[in-house]
Parts: sequence; C-alpha cells; structure tokens
Amino acid sequence: MKRVFGRVEAVFDILYLAAATIIGVVLLVGAPGNPPRFWAGVMALLLVGGDAFHLIPRIRVILSGDEESNRRALGRGKQITSITMTLFYVILYHIGTLIFAIPNAEVWSFSVCLLAMVRIALCILPQNQWTKRYPPVRWGILRNIPFFALGATVAALFFVFRKASPGLGLVWLAIILSFAFYLPVVLWANRNPKIGMLMLPKTAVYVWLLIMCLSL
Repeated sequence: MKRVFGRVEAVFDILYLAAATIIGVVLLVGAPGNPPRFWAGVMALLLVGGDAFHLIPRIRVILSGDEESNRRALGRGKQITSITMTLFYVILYHIGTLIFAIPNAEVWSFSVCLLAMVRIALCILPQNQWTKRYPPVRWGILRNIPFFALGATVAALFFVFRKASPGLGLVWLAIILSFAFYLPVVLWANRNPKIGMLMLPKTAVYVWLLIMCLSL
C-alpha cells in the first residue's frame, strides 16, 4: 500500500510540474501589453522552478527507495522552495497592486516586504538544519510565522477587492485553503509522515490559483 501511494504521489508531482509550467508559458505568451498577466506568468514559472528543487529529489526517492543518498538534495530543495514560495506571494501581491486601486498602498507594501524579508532571512539561517532527517520543529514553526502572516496579508487584500476582478474573486480562498493544508504539515509531519500527504491538496490549490490567473 505504501508503494502504491508513493507512485501516486510521484505521478501527481510530475503532472503538477507539467501543468504549472504550461499555465506559466500560456500566461507569458499572452502577456504583451498586459503587465498583470506577465507577472502571473513569472509567478507560475517561479513556483515550478522552486518546487522542482524539492519534488524532483522526492520523485527519485519514491522510485528508488533510497532516501539517504538524496537527503541533502531533499533538504536544500525544501529550503529553496521555502524561499521561492515567499517570492510567489510577493509577486501575487504586486499583481494585486496592478489591478486594484488600493488605498494606503504604502502600508500594504511595507507589510508584505517586511514579512517576506524576515521569512527569507529565517530560511537562510543554519539553525534550520535543512539536510537533517528530522529538522527542529521549533525552527519550522518560527520561519513559518512570518510566512503565514504574509499569506494572510495577501489573502486579505484579494478578499477586500474580490469584486474588482471577478476572475480572481476566489484567490483569497485559495490562499486560505493552501495554508489550512500546510499548517498540520508544519506542526506534525515529523511525528506522523502520513500528514505530509496534505501537501497534495495544497499543491492542487496552487494550480487552481494559477488557473484563475488565466483570466487576466
């Protein structure tokens, strides 16, 4: 049963990387003269590129059953993914600034940039022990506090202006769902690896978010 689920995860990851890449390319092809669509394409390809650093080693582990020799690649891949996901939300916020008339935009921008910088700084610190089999949960929680705050800020922006761009009207919900799936992984995946399977619906939500961006 474990092997079956592993193969399902590997197929899912490959399909996700392919789908997100295609969406990113489609967005960029239709981007001339449309800055929000251009940045959505950049955002999609950044998401794919960052996730690939983690998912490709993960697929190798599933297919080979050899986690030990891939441990360093898995750890560094998670670190890179953590940083690119942070930049994903910065770009998503930037898209919001291009399509919404935001009052007090300076306050929103300051909050987003500050949270992103704190998150990235925490991800870089060696105390995370990314390449260990069981990295410290405390640091996993610590570095995700500004990330959750960043996601909440961007979700709040898209909720407030949800009627201004109907095609993006549910972006706020996609963000909330992604973090709802991600939170148990941060807190309990070290104790129960099966909880890590919640990353699959989390990933599906990101594909939904990218599909919404096709309306730009």
